[in-house]
Amino acid sequence: MLEYLGFNVEGFINWSLVLNHLVLIIIALVLSLPLAYNREANSDGAGLRTYSLVAVATCSYTLLALEVLSDDMGKFMAGLVTGIGFIGGGAIMKAKDENEMNGLADAASIWNMGAMGIAVAWQRFEIALIITVINYFIFKAGHQVKKVVKSNSKDKD
Repeated sequence: MLEYLGFNVEGFINWSLVLNHLVLIIIALVLSLPLAYNREANSDGAGLRTYSLVAVATCSYTLLALEVLSDDMGKFMAGLVTGIGFIGGGAIMKAKDENEMNGLADAASIWNMGAMGIAVAWQRFEIALIITVINYFIFKAGHQVKKVVKSNSKDKD
């Protein structure tokens, strides 16, 4: 259709780059799914949609920055990390009990999903995989450890 209007589509779209970016974004999505599923099943806050969207968005923004920025990657990454912190802040809620907070682990984990998305965009898959595995392990094992700690603290009272 654009050829009819006098536009050379091939001149505007680098299809091999599109495919490369699509693969990287899908990798970020796939790496986010185990943790996203875990949070969806075990949390009232952020879950499948939030974790997946954070991973895909950070990967996408970083891919875009890699294509268009030359000198300001540090400033870009700082802004991205700050924005992810803002999203994570939305996961933190104060409970009815003034001394209790909920969602801190979700907020930290959302931040980790952002780091994973950035790592995938930089094609540092070893870092992305390590972040994902550690994050998942913390939620799987951490839930059990938290129960033990709470029961031990109640026993002392």
